[in-house]
Amino acid sequence: MEMAAPVSRAPRSVEDIYRDFSARRAGLIRALTSDVDDFYGFCDPEKENLCLYGLPNGSWEVALPAEEVPPEMPEPALGINFARDGMPRRDWLSLVAVHSDSWLLSVAFFFGARLNGNERKRLFSLINEHPSVYEAMVDRKQRENKSAVDNSGRSRHSTKRAHDGHTKNSRPAVVDDGYEDDEEHSETLCGTCSGRYNSNEFWIGCDICERWFHGKCVRITPAKAEHIKHYKCPDCSSKKNRQ
Repeated sequence: MEMAAPVSRAPRSVEDIYRDFSARRAGLIRALTSDVDDFYGFCDPEKENLCLYGLPNGSWEVALPAEEVPPEMPEPALGINFARDGMPRRDWLSLVAVHSDSWLLSVAFFFGARLNGNERKRLFSLINEHPSVYEAMVDRKQRENKSAVDNSGRSRHSTKRAHDGHTKNSRPAVVDDGYEDDEEHSETLCGTCSGRYNSNEFWIGCDICERWFHGKCVRITPAKAEHIKHYKCPDCSSKKNRQ
């Protein structure tokens, strides 16, 4: 296992501690998102107590805990591999993410133990500008769900026949990569609450009236939307029932 530098060489200034935090955080997020299949495979429940480490170079590592007592720096949650097969995968990853956030903060303030009050406040302010590991993991999953639903929806909605016989394009409801500017779709309003488009929220379009809705307003989740071939909003569904 790659060990952290001795305390005598540990980052001391607010900027150094923040850089160390950012690099370790990036490694942990990578383990729980883009490298999640590798991470999951390394956490074999048949192995000994394992920990997930974010490293100062921005990478991550699953390894045994430090043998020194007390350790040179705070240790991550011990034995994360034992719970892997005892709960749903997403719940297990969420639990690891929450423990990872706790560890990151403990390491940062371990290094910052000799900072004064104003410096500690500034350090926390810098740290708090970023989403937690848990928030980053959940946000990544939501964007992937949005992209999957959007790609599916575009294949169904790319062209729609209007009443006058002309073809019109459907309006975009979900951003593929999750980062487009909301202003581009600012004219899109939810058919239920009239709220404006927000790229941080899941939307779904009706195949009948072509209006768009917040998923939460019509009680449709991204996971549920993946199994809907032709979505009808509540108004269109009720109209059909009355006919």
